[in-house]
Amino acid sequence: MQKRRLGNSDLDVTVLGFGAGAIGGAGGAFAWGAQDDAQSIEAIQRALDSGINWIDTAAVYGLGHSEEVVAEALKGRSPRPYVFTQCGMTWDGRGNVRRVLKADSVRRECEASLRRLKVDAIDLYQVHWPVESTAELEEGWTALAELQRQGKVRWLGASNFNVSQLERVRRIAPVTSLQPPYSLIRRDIEQDVLPYCQQQGMGVIVYSPMASGLLTGAMTRERIQAMPDDDWRRRSPDFQEPKLSHHLALVERMRGLGERHGCSVAEVAIAWVLRHPAVTAAIVGARNGKQVDGFIQARHFRLSSEEVRELEDALHGGAVAFQDEAHV
Repeated sequence: MQKRRLGNSDLDVTVLGFGAGAIGGAGGAFAWGAQDDAQSIEAIQRALDSGINWIDTAAVYGLGHSEEVVAEALKGRSPRPYVFTQCGMTWDGRGNVRRVLKADSVRRECEASLRRLKVDAIDLYQVHWPVESTAELEEGWTALAELQRQGKVRWLGASNFNVSQLERVRRIAPVTSLQPPYSLIRRDIEQDVLPYCQQQGMGVIVYSPMASGLLTGAMTRERIQAMPDDDWRRRSPDFQEPKLSHHLALVERMRGLGERHGCSVAEVAIAWVLRHPAVTAAIVGARNGKQVDGFIQARHFRLSSEEVRELEDALHGGAVAFQDEAHV
């Protein structure tokens, strides 16, 4: 699988990474509903056997459970893939989650993640979400820089930051990469965030390239209605009308394009985000081995300029947002 250097790090990451959000199962604001750990482990191992060399998780996924499942899946595995995780979202005994970047909280979170993941150092430690307080944001990033100096963290990343927030924390310590949401139906970062990262030489690992399942070709109205109450997607406007009909119509255009190449809708969605020159790699989640098989060929698939225009036409009349240039 093709690899790209991640920002200022020494990490050569595959263009696809395994996203471990859904395998956290039920519990907390980021819950995806009940999940079988055996199927989660199968999904991780299938992804690694297919050439993926990094896993992205977070402490808050399943309130720590995702990290534990990742550790179980990697037990005895050599070579070990890179393991990325995230801090800054803590929870109480009732599972109520809040954003915290106080230094002592960041240090406790790091120690807890190291224990759950059963690693000596976290390859990329990311702030999951910024906080409103500028002072607390800087305090948290300063704590991360200290963890890096101590060798508990190798590289520092930010998730869901805007340009102003990135500028503020990079004055304290370099930002290796940004993790923003990006897909055919969520493109706001094209305006300023992606150009900024490209200018700064900052890596970008995008999440939700398949829009949390909407752009996989497997999502239907019936399936959405059958989702359990603890699946956060039930509350998302993208999974409700009037947006839902538009998204499902787009999926049918993607399906037709993919069929010409023997590719799935999911692989078309992933190929679309990977074509942006600022994007280093994409995080792709799966809950079982079969779902991994449904996207893994995106490692080879590339969209032509004409096919990009076809998708743009399906979205909003053919306006191409950026030049179709090779990733350097």
